[in-house]
Amino acid sequence: MRQAPVDGASGVLSFEVTVQDTAPVLGSGDVEVLATPRLLAWCEAATCREAERAGVLPAGSTSVGRRAVLEHLRPTPVGGRVRVEARLVEVQGRALTFAVSATDRAGHTIAEGEVRRVVVDAAAFTARVPGP
Repeated sequence: MRQAPVDGASGVLSFEVTVQDTAPVLGSGDVEVLATPRLLAWCEAATCREAERAGVLPAGSTSVGRRAVLEHLRPTPVGGRVRVEARLVEVQGRALTFAVSATDRAGHTIAEGEVRRVVVDAAAFTARVPGP
């Protein structure tokens, strides 16, 4: 993944859209623009970074995705730059709720949404994953 922290903030990542990030390549459409599934993956990556920054993950734990809602508002072409930000807005026990947003190089909002994650013991979670 071609990600880089922006302004030293953990919950903010920056990406350049490549052909591999487009809708035709990911099977989510025919137009060569940033695919919604890739944008959602970038938003989730930012939530993982924000969870680490916020210090809500005890030793030996990680967070796993539970629910994501993303409104993809504007297209971004190949070569475009996307800044993704995740902000931790609620902690309820093991449940973490993040507000996510993405902007393009011109500062236009291209997506907004919410991602919910759950804190789990990494080893115990992995041990429960069924075989193929």
